[in-house]
Amino acid sequence: MVAWRYLRAKRQQGGVALISVISFIGIMLAVGVLIATMSVMNGFRAELLGRILGFQGHVFVTGGVLDGPGRDVAADAIAKVPGVTLAAPVIEAQAIAIGPSQITGALVRGIRAGDLAKTRLVSGNIVQGRLTGFGQGEYGGDMIVVGERLAQSLGVMPGDTLTLISPAGGATAFGGTPLQKPYTVAATFSVGMSQFDQAYIYMPLEQAQLFFGREDSADAIEVKVVDPDKAPALRADIARAAGPAAIVTDWTQRDTAFWGALAVERVAMRLILGMLIVIAALNIISGLVMLVKNKTRDIAILRTIGAGQGSVLRIFFMTGATIGALGTIAGVTLGVLFSVYIGPIQSFVEWATGTQVFASDVYYLSRLPAKVDPVEVAGISVFSLGMACLWSLIPAWRASRLDPVEALRYE
Repeated sequence: MVAWRYLRAKRQQGGVALISVISFIGIMLAVGVLIATMSVMNGFRAELLGRILGFQGHVFVTGGVLDGPGRDVAADAIAKVPGVTLAAPVIEAQAIAIGPSQITGALVRGIRAGDLAKTRLVSGNIVQGRLTGFGQGEYGGDMIVVGERLAQSLGVMPGDTLTLISPAGGATAFGGTPLQKPYTVAATFSVGMSQFDQAYIYMPLEQAQLFFGREDSADAIEVKVVDPDKAPALRADIARAAGPAAIVTDWTQRDTAFWGALAVERVAMRLILGMLIVIAALNIISGLVMLVKNKTRDIAILRTIGAGQGSVLRIFFMTGATIGALGTIAGVTLGVLFSVYIGPIQSFVEWATGTQVFASDVYYLSRLPAKVDPVEVAGISVFSLGMACLWSLIPAWRASRLDPVEALRYE
C-alpha cells in the first residue's frame, strides 16, 4: 500500500512521477523493440529455411547408388524411412535460355513428374499454366516449367517455345559439344524468392539425362523430412536405406557459412538490444534515489514506530519493480502487436513514403516476415523484470540502512 502511494504521489508531495513515466516508457520501448527485432529475424530465418530447403531438399544422397536402376530402388527405400516425406532423384546443371526477347543463363533441374507434384513449394505456387503438361503435354513437344521472373525476362508464357543450349550435352569423337533443343513452356511458378523465380527451370528427369549427357544417372537424391532441424539425426537411417555406396550429407553441412552467419547475427542482435533494456532499467535507480531523498522523514518515522529494515527495503523495492513490471507488460504487448501486424505496417509505410521498404531482389523475400517465439518472448520478459528488480534493489537497500536519528536530527 505504501509503495503504491509513493508511486502515485505528485511532485509537490515528494513523488517522482516524471522520472517514473520516463522509466516506464524506456523499458516499454526497449522490450518492444527487442521482441519485434527478434521476431523479424526468426521469421526471416523460417522463411529462408522453408523456401530454400523446400526448393533444394534437407538431406542429399550422392555416390555410386545414383547409377542405373539402383537409383530408383534406393529412392524408394529412403522414402520409407520414418520422418522422410520425399526422396527424389534430381539433375541440376546450367544452360543458356533463348527467348523471343532475351538470352540469359538458367539453372535446369531434372526431376520426375510425380516428385515435382509433391514439391509443394513449386506445385502450390503455379502462376500460369498447369503441371499436367509437364513432360509430354497438351501443347505437344517436351514440356518444361519456368520461374515467373525468368519467363517474363525471356518474353515467354505457357504454350510458347523456349530454346535451351547445354554447354556439353552431346558426346562426339572430338569430345562434348553444345546441344540446342526447343522446349514448350507448360507453366510458370513463383515461390517469392528472386534467386529461384528468375533462375530456375524444371525439366523431366529423362529429358535432363539426354540433354546434359547423364545417360542413366542422376546428380543426387534429394530427401525432404518432416522437421528440417532433425535432418542431421536422420542421416544414419537414410544412409542405411540407401546402401553402402551412398554418401549422405544434410543442409547444415552444405550451407554452413550462410546459416552460421544467420545464427551469429541473431545472437549479436539479442545482446545489443538486450543492453537497451539494461540502460532503460537504469532510469529506475534515478527515480528511486530521488524518492528516497524526498521521503527521508517518512522513512525515519516508519522506523521509529516499529518498521524494520526489511519493511523499508520492500516498500522501495516494490515501487521500482512495479515500474519495471508495467513497462515489461506494455513492451511485450507492443512488440507482439507490431510483429503480428507487420504486413499492414509495411504496406502503410510503403504507401506513405512511396518507396519499397523490402525489395525482393535485395532481401531474397518479397515481404517482411515475422514469427513470434513464445519461449523467446518469455525469456525477454524475465530478463527485463530481472533488470528492473536488480536496479530497484540498490536504492531500496540504501533506504533501509537509513538511520532514523540522523534523519530526524534537524526536523
